[in-house]
Amino acid sequence: MESAALITNDAVLFGVLMVLLGLVFWTSSIKTGPIAGFYRIFPPLLLCYFLPSLLTTFGIADPDASQLYYVASRYLLPAALVLLVVSADLPATLRLGPKALIMFFTGTLGVVVGGPLALLLASAINPDLLGGSGPEEVWRGMATVAGSWIGGAANQTAIREIFDVGPEVFSVWVAVDVLVANVWLAILLFLAARRKQMDKALRADVSAIDDLQARAEAYEAQHARIPETRDLIIIGAVAFGAVAIAHFFSGLIAPGFSDMAASIRAEALETGRSPQGFGLIVAESLASGFFWLVAIATAIGVALSFTPARKLQAVGAMKTGSVFIYILVATVGLHMDITAIGEYWQFFLIGLLWIAIHAALMLGVAFLIRAPIFFVAVGSQANIGGAASAPVVASAFSPSLAPVGALLAVVGYIVGTYAAWFCGLVMASIAAGG
Repeated sequence: MESAALITNDAVLFGVLMVLLGLVFWTSSIKTGPIAGFYRIFPPLLLCYFLPSLLTTFGIADPDASQLYYVASRYLLPAALVLLVVSADLPATLRLGPKALIMFFTGTLGVVVGGPLALLLASAINPDLLGGSGPEEVWRGMATVAGSWIGGAANQTAIREIFDVGPEVFSVWVAVDVLVANVWLAILLFLAARRKQMDKALRADVSAIDDLQARAEAYEAQHARIPETRDLIIIGAVAFGAVAIAHFFSGLIAPGFSDMAASIRAEALETGRSPQGFGLIVAESLASGFFWLVAIATAIGVALSFTPARKLQAVGAMKTGSVFIYILVATVGLHMDITAIGEYWQFFLIGLLWIAIHAALMLGVAFLIRAPIFFVAVGSQANIGGAASAPVVASAFSPSLAPVGALLAVVGYIVGTYAAWFCGLVMASIAAGG
């Protein structure tokens, strides 16, 4: 059936999305006047989701009739993962100090534990919140938020495909994700402006921050250079060559797990048991070619980060990967239902409870180990916001520390899909009553 949307040509729609992204980044670069004040309240990332959603809300675009999301998720997403991960100096990440990594992984744990706990508490109050069937089950939508909050949009998209999340529940939880995450981002920026008071309250040792700042400035000064055409071609070769390898091997691996899932389902039916069980969910998720596409692309990026390919960071590999991510964000925004707030307000309360558990765990651990608020803010945002906003929070402390936020965010990309997958399995078990 032909779409009733005003724009039905993907080339035109892609152009509109790019213009919207361009307007957001251009206006957000203005540092004075009312526009600057607007962006202090509404982060650019929020608009990158929100503006495309208006195209769907007002019938200008029909995301279900477009192939843009498919192209962005199957080609640009794994390419972005390779470029973001290959840019990481993983040994340098370990040298950031134990407190930085402790706070980062505390943030990851806060998401993994907070989601199931929030679902459990909410379902105890209102069992109907576990509703939905098949792809539209609530836990599936929450699993995509876990992917977003441990890495970013790339991991969220991966989890959506792995758990076969239905469009309606995904649309609702994208709205929850964006709004709740940006409320938390605003709080972190507020705390950054009061870092001296927060460090005093946390009894923090801030000597490591000066060392971090000096190391970040030295690395940037030593390696940065203007990219040549050759450099950009090599970036494309590495990114999409890895994508080709990931597609090839995912096509070989996934069918074996698909056969395993079919066997589990058939055995359950023969014995009279329900085919919907934890083992089947695991097998079906591993049967997703997309899972292996993302996992293999990430693994290739990690391996290349220990080779001279890491030098591509100096000529814009991470920036190129970020461009791909923002294009993905725009296509995801087309699926966001901003009218869902009124109809599904209880899900927003679950999201707020979830982020509150994450925040409480972060601040509690920071107090125990005397970690500076910088590590709290960047460690949290490297999970919740990923590479799109972790550098923003880091630069709120000092512009030279922005690469530290990006570095930790890359770790989020590496662990995000796996941690969110596990979180989704736990929530699936809760929903199944196990």
